[in-house]
Amino acid sequence: MANKEIYLDNSATTKPTKNVVRAMLKCLEDDYGNPSSLHAMGLAAEKILKNSRETVARALNCSAQEIVFTSGGTEANNLAIMGVASLNKNKNSRLVTSTIEHPSVLNVFNGLEQMGAKVCYLPVDQRGVVDLHSLKEVIDKDTSLVSIMYVNNEIGTIQPIEEIGRIIKQISPNTLFHVDGIQAFGKLDIDLKNMPYVDLFSISAHKIHGPKGVGALYIKKGTKLSGMMMGGGQEFDLRPGTENMPGIAGFAQAIVDMALLKEKHPNKLYMLKERLTKGILDTIDDCRLNGPSVKEGAPHIVNISFNDIRGEVLVHALEKYGVFVSTGAACSSRRARISHVLRAIGLIDSFAIGAIRFSFSLFNEMEEIDYTINIVKQIVEQLRKFIRR
Repeated sequence: MANKEIYLDNSATTKPTKNVVRAMLKCLEDDYGNPSSLHAMGLAAEKILKNSRETVARALNCSAQEIVFTSGGTEANNLAIMGVASLNKNKNSRLVTSTIEHPSVLNVFNGLEQMGAKVCYLPVDQRGVVDLHSLKEVIDKDTSLVSIMYVNNEIGTIQPIEEIGRIIKQISPNTLFHVDGIQAFGKLDIDLKNMPYVDLFSISAHKIHGPKGVGALYIKKGTKLSGMMMGGGQEFDLRPGTENMPGIAGFAQAIVDMALLKEKHPNKLYMLKERLTKGILDTIDDCRLNGPSVKEGAPHIVNISFNDIRGEVLVHALEKYGVFVSTGAACSSRRARISHVLRAIGLIDSFAIGAIRFSFSLFNEMEEIDYTINIVKQIVEQLRKFIRR
């Protein structure tokens, strides 16, 4: 067994950079004041909060006053959806999302539906792209919110967000458009000033080499939202409670670090993705790429199925060789549960149970990809020999 650590599960989380850790430690050890306090320690913390908010806003090209810090992407998504739904709960309103959303979106809509809300779930094609014809059919003046993810976390589909937003606003200008941008932020170029149809946009720190437990929600100026908690009025009274200052400082530092690294290596993620996809598909029989093509999809995610081989078995086998990936299915109670995303794109069960997600970061190297291809090939061949006995 190789004594290696090749981390290819960066869509699940990323390793914080050393600069991020230092920024957080400084907050914990030196700048530990409460930003709501009036004394010098509080003012120093408030300055860090202000500067961090401006850093996030610059990365999205929006106003700092449009950024609300949250405990992560899940809370940002919940705040956006529940915040709109709460304001419209007594109206005959409709909510719209897709069948392949992250659980932090899909489960919120499921819960609202159980409480009596009208929810429409848009189908997707084999690439995972939302059916725009269905979108046009369900939008009307009573639609209060549409929530669509920018990049799918399992198969890397990039949704045509601008086109979706244009359709929504042309049919119903008052309908709000929320985008789960958690897998897109730091990977795709995002310019909210030039995306006027987007009203709400969620991001998370730990997907871009920042800390866990901190995220943000962009709320376009003039957008009305109801907060989910009551407290001291922090974060424009939408997310009360003393701010997670070490996390926020680390978030801002991660944005700076990733911008510099991305500028230095603008095509690296696509190159890693292309190398691994081609290497596996060209050398291993009976496997397939799920979702969009390499160039159509997000640069950091590739989902590949190996026919009749269970994904979780392959994950654990790879781990023994120091390669860390994830499955396209969630495991519970010792049963493989086929991902709702893979079901939505029409993947047959024999391939769906064998889905593996590889997700890259700018810290991965080509040598790691070549090693991974060889190990995957070796393990798949061994498993198939065992199966065919």
